[in-house]
Amino acid sequence: MPSPALPSPRDKPASPRRGIVRRLIAWIVRLVLCFVLLSVLMVVIYRFVPPPITLTMIGDAIGGHGIDKSWRPLSRIDPNMARAAIAGEDSRFCTHHGFDLKAIETAYSRNARGGRIRGGSTISQQTAKNVFLIQGGGYVRKALEAYFTVLIETIWGKRRIMEVYLNVAETGIGTYGVEAGAQRYFGHDAGQLSQQEAGRIAAILPLPKKRAAVAPHGFTRRHGNAITRRVGVVRNDGLDGCLR
Repeated sequence: MPSPALPSPRDKPASPRRGIVRRLIAWIVRLVLCFVLLSVLMVVIYRFVPPPITLTMIGDAIGGHGIDKSWRPLSRIDPNMARAAIAGEDSRFCTHHGFDLKAIETAYSRNARGGRIRGGSTISQQTAKNVFLIQGGGYVRKALEAYFTVLIETIWGKRRIMEVYLNVAETGIGTYGVEAGAQRYFGHDAGQLSQQEAGRIAAILPLPKKRAAVAPHGFTRRHGNAITRRVGVVRNDGLDGCLR
């Protein structure tokens, strides 16, 4: 009678711990793929459809401030406003691909010396954050911001990025977009902004809850006047060429 075959080492069942690790890795891979597919789909949709609401707007609504916004196509926003945004926020907007390394290095050097903290974010980065993410979040949020910045630079292009930015950027407590800001501060639509008015709105963009475009004083006034003067430079030097 033949003796029973001994089990091969290859036939040993996998340990429970190894099975759990494999299932966990599989779930992580699925979650990452779902996130990538969903995020790309959202970016594609927002290439043609105005973002209906952002997490920052939801936070304002929960806080009882309400939401005042009105979408306005870039073609119906005075060109001075886009030029003021470039002058005040991102002078190399038309030439970089979402990240301005020179601005980041300059901001790092200034912050290392102390004084007023300055960021090096581009308009593209700010748009990615405003549309898809929360305002805080540390390094995780910054990593996601970089990811969405690459997506919108690739799928949207510069005109759409500027259009979305000027419509979702906070321009006051509970006020979003330059159309709502123009109505709030100057009593007319964003298609009739003067160079000075555009400069004042651009000056409050970094701290919209603490600055006002009407009768500004101190740093806000000086910053707004400086932006107003640079609007002509942006136009004459073609720094807004990607928007024309």
